[in-house]
Amino acid sequence: MRNLRLVLEYDGTDFAGWQRQPAARTVQEVVERAIGAMTHEPALLRGAGRTDAGVHARAQVASFRTASAIPCEGLRRGLNGTLPADVAVIAVDEVPADFDARRSARGKHYAYRIWNAPSRSPLRERFVWHLYRPLDLAAMTSAAAALLGEHDFSAFRAAGCDRKNPVRVLRRLDCVVEEPGLVAVHLEATAFLRSMARVIVGTLVEIGLGARPPGDAARLLALGDRTEAGRTAPARGLMLEQVSYEV
Repeated sequence: MRNLRLVLEYDGTDFAGWQRQPAARTVQEVVERAIGAMTHEPALLRGAGRTDAGVHARAQVASFRTASAIPCEGLRRGLNGTLPADVAVIAVDEVPADFDARRSARGKHYAYRIWNAPSRSPLRERFVWHLYRPLDLAAMTSAAAALLGEHDFSAFRAAGCDRKNPVRVLRRLDCVVEEPGLVAVHLEATAFLRSMARVIVGTLVEIGLGARPPGDAARLLALGDRTEAGRTAPARGLMLEQVSYEV
């Protein structure tokens, strides 16, 4: 059996997330069906992360085992010929037998983009959160510094998160202007709790709008109470940018 790694790009707007679900259109299900049609065998994809409904990916990683002898480049071309327009296979390569897209991952990089301008941007609508009031990036950056490092992120996860250990290492949390009007929050961690990136962004936005003081981020970490943190930012602004591995 060969062990293959896929790098996928997708617009998550019309997907119910990554993970296969009954009676729902998901990225995993769509790609598995396309692989099965080419290899004539069932495919079981292991994704590096379970992106939520509406969340996008520039470089999601998945792996699967197959007895098929189709060359990697042939598989990439064939899959892209059958997959729908909102998902594509960017790369396929053969990896060691012990590689697992999720368990072998050493970190993930997400970016959350905000269109911070008086008027909406129809061309960006599917990929940004529109906020017309100006954000105080200095206040957001000050608050972000308190969240860096190893912490219990219980205050910044979804109420339904089933992870037993809420401790994560947040390596990067930057608030930058990528172009006039476009603010990006870059988050990089060993792993993320469910909705952690979006709750952090929602809280930073409240700080940026003056609804909370910058020092509130440290208070929330210590408190560990999700109900005290900010709103969960809309899914459409979040992009999985990269998954890192040792090999």
